[in-house]
Amino acid sequence: MAIMARLWLFGLSLALLGLAAFSGAGRDAAAQPASPEEAARREGKVVIYGTIVPQIMSVIQKGFEGKYSIKIDYWRADATKVIDRALTEWRAGRPGFDVVTGTRGGLLLLKQEDVFAKYVPAAAESFPVKFRDKDGRLTSWRVTSVGVLYNTELVRSGDIPRSLDDLLDAKWQQKIAMPNPTQHSSTAQFLWNLEKLKGEKWLDFVKALARQKPHMTDSFAPIPSTIIRGETLLGITYLQYVVQQKGPIGYAPLDKYLTDPTDIGLSAKAANPNAGKLFMEYLCSPEGQKRVAETGEFVLSPGIYPALKDAEKVAANMVFMDNPTVEQLKKLQGEFRQIFFGP
Repeated sequence: MAIMARLWLFGLSLALLGLAAFSGAGRDAAAQPASPEEAARREGKVVIYGTIVPQIMSVIQKGFEGKYSIKIDYWRADATKVIDRALTEWRAGRPGFDVVTGTRGGLLLLKQEDVFAKYVPAAAESFPVKFRDKDGRLTSWRVTSVGVLYNTELVRSGDIPRSLDDLLDAKWQQKIAMPNPTQHSSTAQFLWNLEKLKGEKWLDFVKALARQKPHMTDSFAPIPSTIIRGETLLGITYLQYVVQQKGPIGYAPLDKYLTDPTDIGLSAKAANPNAGKLFMEYLCSPEGQKRVAETGEFVLSPGIYPALKDAEKVAANMVFMDNPTVEQLKKLQGEFRQIFFGP
């Protein structure tokens, strides 16, 4: 009987040990960290503030949401308003964004306030080194070139501008659209960077352009519509709008095109950091870059060009802009107010 009891106790001990081992294995399995994609799916959405026009973002959104079933909550405005909102929320301690995308100049202002976490998508490793942020807080994913667009039905072939100086011809007075440089930081940056093309005479050009009494808009985005409707014949704006807008619109073949990278950064206080990272990976991936290029955008993935006539020639003649500091920008906008609107 004693032997049977000992055998029974031995068997019970083995059973308890087995149960403990099983329970431990279960806990270990449960403790295994989720993959980045699984973690992003659990968050369920990514909140993005940016300057990407809706027709482009809709293409990106369709690809991302279709692939990962993660919702994109997107708020769009011009560069100045995006930076103002993000900065205001950040300083108040209530940032509502996971990711911000916009021109480098604007995002550098946010970077100075430590808005962004250190994160570089692996998919961006193939991008040109010259676009990399040394601190790893911003990632360039496309470039935007500023040029001169025109109405192809109302401007004769012989009158198409061949240089920026051609904009100063008397026939274009009150027939050129451009953003207001006293309010639109990207336009102030563009005018300031004309020094790269015109040297010391850049400011003389700006003053002469002001004398043409251009039609002012709040950003680059509305300008193609004013050209297509015939409200203006020419406009200073992004080249990609030629592909993205339906109507009689083309771009003037200039020698050089002032160009700015569009960056993206992950909030250091993102509510959905994994979804933010996954969105950045998708945007920089070959799949994401191809989708973006198909809309007329110049992207950074090697060998991928937009469906824009002579796109490779444009790419070969890009001149990349410098970014003014906050103090420089404030001073420039004050000077441009005097030049374009007087005392």
